[in-house]
Amino acid sequence: MNMFSSRPQDAKPSGNAPRTRRFVFVLLRDFTMLSFACAVEPLRIANRMAGRPLYSWILAGEGGGEIACSNGTVFKLDSDLEELSREDTVLVCGGMDVQAATTRGILNWLRREARRGVSIGGLCTAAHTLAKAGLLDGRKATIHWENQDSFAEEFTEVKLTKSVFVIDGNRMTTAGGTASIDLMLKLIASDHGEDLANAVADQLIYSAIRTDQDTQRLSIPTRIGVRHPKLSRVIQMMEQTIEEPISPSILAQDAGLSTRQLERLFRRYLDRSPKRYYMELRLQKARNLLMQTDMSVINVALACGFTSPSHFSKCYRAHYGTTPYRERGTQGGGPRLSI
Repeated sequence: MNMFSSRPQDAKPSGNAPRTRRFVFVLLRDFTMLSFACAVEPLRIANRMAGRPLYSWILAGEGGGEIACSNGTVFKLDSDLEELSREDTVLVCGGMDVQAATTRGILNWLRREARRGVSIGGLCTAAHTLAKAGLLDGRKATIHWENQDSFAEEFTEVKLTKSVFVIDGNRMTTAGGTASIDLMLKLIASDHGEDLANAVADQLIYSAIRTDQDTQRLSIPTRIGVRHPKLSRVIQMMEQTIEEPISPSILAQDAGLSTRQLERLFRRYLDRSPKRYYMELRLQKARNLLMQTDMSVINVALACGFTSPSHFSKCYRAHYGTTPYRERGTQGGGPRLSI
């Protein structure tokens, strides 16, 4: 038996004990071990702390057999993609190149199980898989911040957030990494109370439990290492207006600064002009879209505030040392989602 599995028959409730809730972890090729481990370990610890089998789990994947995660570790699967009980909870584990790992067989299976009323979640980049299957249309969802731009461009029917995790009805998504812990603690608390969830968190030495109201990225002051409120406000405005850039004079005015004061702040704290910093933000988004989507170079340029493809190409080459067209060509197998 797989060392990561806990089959229902291994842990049967007796008397008036609550029914064991089973999780089916669907492992996609090159999934991220961290997100998976952070989801399964709280279940194991919950069983231990409760002194009874509250949860069980199996590992599943297309074709059964074995599957490797992104760090090369190989996992033995318990089953192929089989028909499940309506009481099961599916958690799809994504990671590197999730677009290629999201096969037609997986999509069809997810749609079938969704029609039967099974609760389904996506960990890390697996939100892409759920969205591709149409399971997130009209719902709130989240995905790792590095994949937000490409996801928003491709799945316009999904209400994308920057939360650590999102639960919308019987759909769940996480931003990746340790966000799986926060989701599982929320589920444990809903199933068996806050005391057990807190006991699990203590065992994990997880002292800052996040909710679905917490955002996944560090605050702007922490990220840039500068705690200047007006500078932080300007950078936030820049990040929110990449498609339609705002002139430095208007940014300064909105922050209650003169243009010269804004220039001084950027030079002092970031060693670059506001215009240069804004351009770097736009080019970073452009590179993400080129590498993670099949959008045309022209559409990528427009999405990043460039009205002229030639100007976009010139700026991109000056910053990255290659053209957008060559950048797209170096991906070989096509666009891919990272993590």
